[in-house]
Order: sequence, then structure tokens, then C-alpha cells
Amino acid sequence: MSYVLAFLGFVALIILHEFGHFAAAKAVGMRVERFSLFMGPLLVKVRRGETEYGIGPFPIGGYVRITGMNPHEDIPPEVVPRAYYNQKVWKRVVVILAGPAMNLLIAFFIVWALVLSAGQTKTVNGQPVLNKNVTTVLSGTPAAHVLQPGDRIVSVDGVSSSPEAIRTQLGTHRCAGRQVNGCLSATPAKVVVKRDGRLMTFEIRPRYNATDKRPELGFSFGTVSEPVGLTHAASITVSNLWSVTTRTVSTVVRIFEPQERKQLHSIVYGYTATQESFATSTTQALWVLALISLSLAIINLFPFLPLDGGHVFWAVAEKVRGKRIPFEIMERAGVVGFVLILMIFVIGLTNDISTLSGPGIGLR
Repeated sequence: MSYVLAFLGFVALIILHEFGHFAAAKAVGMRVERFSLFMGPLLVKVRRGETEYGIGPFPIGGYVRITGMNPHEDIPPEVVPRAYYNQKVWKRVVVILAGPAMNLLIAFFIVWALVLSAGQTKTVNGQPVLNKNVTTVLSGTPAAHVLQPGDRIVSVDGVSSSPEAIRTQLGTHRCAGRQVNGCLSATPAKVVVKRDGRLMTFEIRPRYNATDKRPELGFSFGTVSEPVGLTHAASITVSNLWSVTTRTVSTVVRIFEPQERKQLHSIVYGYTATQESFATSTTQALWVLALISLSLAIINLFPFLPLDGGHVFWAVAEKVRGKRIPFEIMERAGVVGFVLILMIFVIGLTNDISTLSGPGIGLR
């Protein structure tokens, strides 16, 4: 079922993005020839009015075909006034930006709803207040095949007063000899958890983490939340989305730096992350979909054809120049943009293969 839900989530993002273009084009009077979910020759199609709706065979996106995107098209005389390139610049910009805008709105409303539902992390002296619930379990750690998100840690070696006390107790399980990164403790910790209403006991040997300078099992405690209002939730949402946006732009701009290049991923990683999230937690899956939607908006706004940002760039350039940009120049620039997009895709896919064939994403 998680595979189906992840697929449907991606389909929804595609449809809503293209619907943004579609609705804006109709609103400003342009002629929309086709609305396609997925790419390639249409397998299923139906015509309603002047628009053909269909589904292609390749689930790698979708498109809205507007009459006159290419000024050299052979267009019936009665349609020429409604062609894309015969519209005012502001209309073209609105139509193009409507797609990324839909992705931004999707990301905003998903995160806003999740923030309203979960509340804000309670802090004391600037530090989050923890509860005993397990929220994440890192792959490849001692806890990976024992603990699960949603477990509640009852005690460790009989210590149960607080998450901080439990962490301190785990820290008493030292490695034999010198404490080096990755060494396993000489003795196991007796971990009692509550899962689905049942108490379960495990003996797990912590592993020393040189970064945190303590032995750890490889899981994260949950935090205590406080309710937030509509406006405050919106403020938190904007702050979170802006943080992701700056990191994403920084990664793409610094693509030639090895460490930044490793952060790029393709749709394969995104789909796998969504599928694993649905298998673990619907809330987590919604967070992932929101981040993917935001990333689609950001990437689409880069000023290279055939991305949406490329169309906006040339429309604004026409406005500044005072007359139409020769289509041949745009075609040559589009080749450069296509090469850059292909390069980013190949890098992302290579990283995906390395990650998925190696340690995995580590959401479960």
C-alpha cells in the first residue's frame, strides 16, 4: 500500500502543478490544446471543448500545451490573437509562475497543517523538552533492527526518571579499552519498551559516537509540544520553508563542490523516501511530500529553458528590450539549459544509486 500511496502523492503534485498553468492560461484567455498527465504519446485521451486531456506512458512529469509557445507554429487565423507569444508579458509571466506557485502553496498548506496538528516544541532555557517516545531510528545502528518509531522507552537498566537520565545510563556502557568511534560497549544495556500496549525487553550494546562523545543506540527521543495558533503556525511554516529553500539553492549553485554535489538527488530518491515514509508514518510522508513539492518549485524557477524560470527570464528580457527576442536565440539558450538540467539529473541519479544500493535512506 505504501508504494501506491507514494505514487498517488507524486501524481497529485504533477496534476496540481500543471493545473496551475492550465487554470492561469484559461483565466487570461490563452488557448490550451492539451493537458497531459505523464509524458509520451497519449495512451488514453478525451476532448472537452478545445482542450484534449490525456495520460502518457512515462510517469516522469506532465505538461500543458498552450497554442503559440513556438512563434513559428502554424496556427489557424482565428486562434492567433489567443496564442501565447501574442499575449502581454505580464500574462505570460502569470501563466508560467502559476505552476511553481501551486507547488509552493501545496508545501505551505501541508506544513502549516502539520504544525497546527503537532504544535511547537516546548523549550526550557533554549533546550527542547524531551519525552520518552522514539521518533526516528537510524539505519546501521544497534537500535536499527530492535526499536521502531512509536516505541516508548520505559527504562534502561532500571533507570526511568527522564530521557536525560536514560541517556546518561546508556553512557555508562563503555567499550572495552580505548573509546574509539564505532566501538561496541563491553556490556549490553537492558532496554524496556512499550509497543502497541505490550512491554518488551531487549539487550542492546550501545556504540560509541565520537561526534557526540558518548555511547548511543541510534534513536531519537520525541519532544514535548505546545499548541500554536493559526498565525503563529503560518510564521513557523514560512521560516521552515525558507530554511529549506536557502539550502536547496545553495546546493545547486555550489554543484561543482564535491560535498554539495553529494546532496543532490533525483525523483528515484524522492519516490523511495515517500514510500518508506508512508510505510512508517503518514505524518512523516506528508512532510516528505511537502519538501518535494517545495523543491520542485525552487528547481523550476531557475532561469534556464525549458524550466518555468527560463520562460519567465525571456519574457522579462523581452519587456526590458522593448521587442520580441528572436526565437532562435532562445532555442540556443535552451540547449544550454537542457544540458545543465541533464547534468543535475545524472548527478542526482548517481547519488540515488549509491545511496539506495548502499546504506539506504534510513527512514525505517
